[in-house]
Amino acid sequence: MSINLFNIGFPTAVFRRFRQNEDGATLVEMAFVLPIFLLLFFGMIDFGRMAFHYVTVEKAMYNAARLATVRPPACPGVPVFNARGTTTVTPPPDFGSSCSAGANICANPGTITCSGSAANQTASEIWTMVQGAFPNDATIANLSFRYDYDSNLGFLGGPYVPVVTIEVQNLDFNFVSPLGNLAALAGGNAPPGLGADVIFPAMSVSMPGEDLAMGNNG
Repeated sequence: MSINLFNIGFPTAVFRRFRQNEDGATLVEMAFVLPIFLLLFFGMIDFGRMAFHYVTVEKAMYNAARLATVRPPACPGVPVFNARGTTTVTPPPDFGSSCSAGANICANPGTITCSGSAANQTASEIWTMVQGAFPNDATIANLSFRYDYDSNLGFLGGPYVPVVTIEVQNLDFNFVSPLGNLAALAGGNAPPGLGADVIFPAMSVSMPGEDLAMGNNG
């Protein structure tokens, strides 16, 4: 005896169950939500990394500047002693006179700058101390040293005492996540440059120097 499935409503029941079945809805919803979740997740990781390095580099720069003020110069050409300036005072000021006692009592060597170099003992020592706070691709050349003359510091014939400045220069922060691609996958219009390297925020620290010629005693 044969049974006609169409007569007992088999197709109707099957189609009704198929229409009401929502087993695959979760996969469809996940396909929409997952790119947004990944964008937020990896965005928090990368921007969190950048914030971490900003805070740690800022703290490290203070320590670096403090060390630079008591070490020999990281740049060539920084004087060791305050030479006599072009003052026309008669009689000429004695050695030991404060550089601030009058105009041009001490010679002004101007501003001397340089990038960090591993060949310089002071720069190398400072970089060894602060390297761990910087992004992984940073190098010693990302440190800039500046020595500025200040007539309020030092005395004629005494150790040259400049204002020492250390600055972060030419440093990019590298994102490790493809944020631009994730934003496009999530259906949004990614801002130009999202997920590309960005310039690390500039920061510098200045402190009055100490006896840079004999700073090994710190």
